[in-house]
Amino acid sequence: MRYLLRKLGFYLVALWAALTVNFFVPRLMPGDPVEILLSKLGQHGPVTPEMRASVEALLGTNTGEPLWSQYVHYLGNLLHGDLGTSVVFYPASVGSIIEQTLPWTIGLIGLATIISFLAGVGLGTLAGWKRGSWLDTLIPVTTMFQSVPYFWLALILLFAFGSIWPVFPLNGGYDVYNVTPGWNGAFLGSVLYYGALPAITIVLSSVGGWMLGMRNMMVSTLSEDYMVTAEAKGLRPGRIMRRYAARNAILPSVSGFAISLGFVVAGSIVTESVFSYPGIGSALLQSVGGNDYALMQGIFLVITLSVLAANLLVDLLYSVIDPRTRARS
Repeated sequence: MRYLLRKLGFYLVALWAALTVNFFVPRLMPGDPVEILLSKLGQHGPVTPEMRASVEALLGTNTGEPLWSQYVHYLGNLLHGDLGTSVVFYPASVGSIIEQTLPWTIGLIGLATIISFLAGVGLGTLAGWKRGSWLDTLIPVTTMFQSVPYFWLALILLFAFGSIWPVFPLNGGYDVYNVTPGWNGAFLGSVLYYGALPAITIVLSSVGGWMLGMRNMMVSTLSEDYMVTAEAKGLRPGRIMRRYAARNAILPSVSGFAISLGFVVAGSIVTESVFSYPGIGSALLQSVGGNDYALMQGIFLVITLSVLAANLLVDLLYSVIDPRTRARS
């Protein structure tokens, strides 16, 4: 319990620091969101002083309050779940934009990250256990994909399998012309079809790192004294590989997986921009281009919470996998 409370206290302090940075950074950026929103409204008619005052009141820029008072109100609004109104997607609220785009990002980037981790760890375990096999020769090929810049690999696959051989669609998240969104087979099948190529790109660019790291840790673990003892006891090779070698070799990979899983939302920007995918990364790009402070803060908040939650979860899982961490605490 003391270990758990210490971890929770640390992450609460980290959350407060992240929220503070999230408040100040957008306000240091150049540009005026009021002018951007008024320019959009001006396309439909003249902008009156009353309209300007209403927009300033909506965005909270006319209060004349000092920065510390705005900071207190910002924290209070967060506690009530009020993330503000989006300028880019006006009059939609920030919460509704995140609610619409976040499932797309989690479904694509999250599942692809988990698949690449499981595949890389599994192949790396076998490659380290059977050194010199064909899996060892596969590692340089997988690491080659990792060394290629991600956006370049995505463009190559998109050009090859979307243009030259039109196996996959070029952009979008589903067939907007022939499919009705909802929990039905046609929509889910279309989502899987449109997300297949981005997912393949993510897996190809990341599986090599997991595989190489796990393979090297397996080789290092197999030279330990307790491995020789397990073999001397006459244990089955499969049990030695799973219970003794892989369980200890996977510990560094678990820590790396926590970081990659936490950055699922942040890592979606390049993917969604290349494939024009309707996720939270595309919304973040539009918010930066439109100086939409409220939407930027809301998305940064989601990124912060995802990183902290993933790291806390893996910290707790790490203590279960390796009891020595609890003893040191």
